[in-house]
Amino acid sequence: MKSIINAEFSIREATLADVSALSELETRCFESDRLSRRSFRWMIEKGHALLLVADHDKQLLGYVLLLYSQGTSLGRVYSLAVDVRYRKAGIAATLMQQAEAHALDDGRSFLRLEVRPDNEGAIRLYQKLGYQPFDIVTDFYEDHSDALRLMKVLHHQPEITHPQVAHYSQTTEFTCGPACLMMAMKTVDDTLGLDRELELQLWREATTIFMTSGHGGCSPQGLALAANRRNMNTTLICSSDEIPFISGVRSGEKKAVIECVHRDFVRQIDASNIEQIQSNIDASVLSTYLKQGALALVLISSYRLNQSKSPHWVLVVSISDTFVYFHDPDVDWDDNKSVTDKGYIPVTHKEFNRMLGYGRPRYQAAVILKTY
Repeated sequence: MKSIINAEFSIREATLADVSALSELETRCFESDRLSRRSFRWMIEKGHALLLVADHDKQLLGYVLLLYSQGTSLGRVYSLAVDVRYRKAGIAATLMQQAEAHALDDGRSFLRLEVRPDNEGAIRLYQKLGYQPFDIVTDFYEDHSDALRLMKVLHHQPEITHPQVAHYSQTTEFTCGPACLMMAMKTVDDTLGLDRELELQLWREATTIFMTSGHGGCSPQGLALAANRRNMNTTLICSSDEIPFISGVRSGEKKAVIECVHRDFVRQIDASNIEQIQSNIDASVLSTYLKQGALALVLISSYRLNQSKSPHWVLVVSISDTFVYFHDPDVDWDDNKSVTDKGYIPVTHKEFNRMLGYGRPRYQAAVILKTY
């Protein structure tokens, strides 16, 4: 095979005509965790992604695949591959640099990736390009090997107030609130085990029983009480004294049950040492608390994250002058997502303020938890 180390190669976006060559390259480069032909087609046609290829004389030499998290400033280098016959030609570095330029043009300020800890060549490349390790994920790959997580800041260096905050993925579609509370509890007590039993116990304590459909979600009042019962210093901020989530419930019987549960929550809060504040919420309000060492369970509309119009809880872990960073407990494992995409998610203050609250009129809520 003729060497092209000194030859020119071009970088372009992949097309459907590249699928066969991409699949063949994938087979040559990886023994497991391979992308299928179907995955390549989906990424090119429908995926919220960028797939760049390097070619020379109609021969595909390598590719890089970026996945974009909607509504955030975050991108993820999902896969990078260069034909072993053409390595050391600068192809991988050029692919990465071109991907970063495209990511910036798309409004991304951070790129993250995973790499095997024993892949020394790839690690050297990423570190030379400015990627810094920040975590290790155990049992990440199909063969159960770990993954080293690296990140590059394309704009501002993130100010991580709580780098030790563990991530927990909700195991049901209705336990985002308990999952966020568990992450905060783990920050206070590192010995705490995070499991489904605790997740469902917290849900039983904090749920409003009904939602517009399906299982009930956790109200800010219920979450505040669950946190306070576990001796956490708790502040509850709500934009109004209305009953959360009730406006979307049509059944009069269900509404009566929600009202009953809410009144009981309010009575318990009034009898507790939970600080209550009625106020609108934005990034600047939350920043005041985080600067004091707190974490914040915050109610958002999930639409700007996944186009699903439903209330959703996230855990805000840091706020810099430019970005809000939060843990999202909802990891869609069937959509090529991983914890890498859901921890320390950066969004601008403006974008985050658009996410805040749920319903019409918009109901805003946050449960502030001091961690010291």
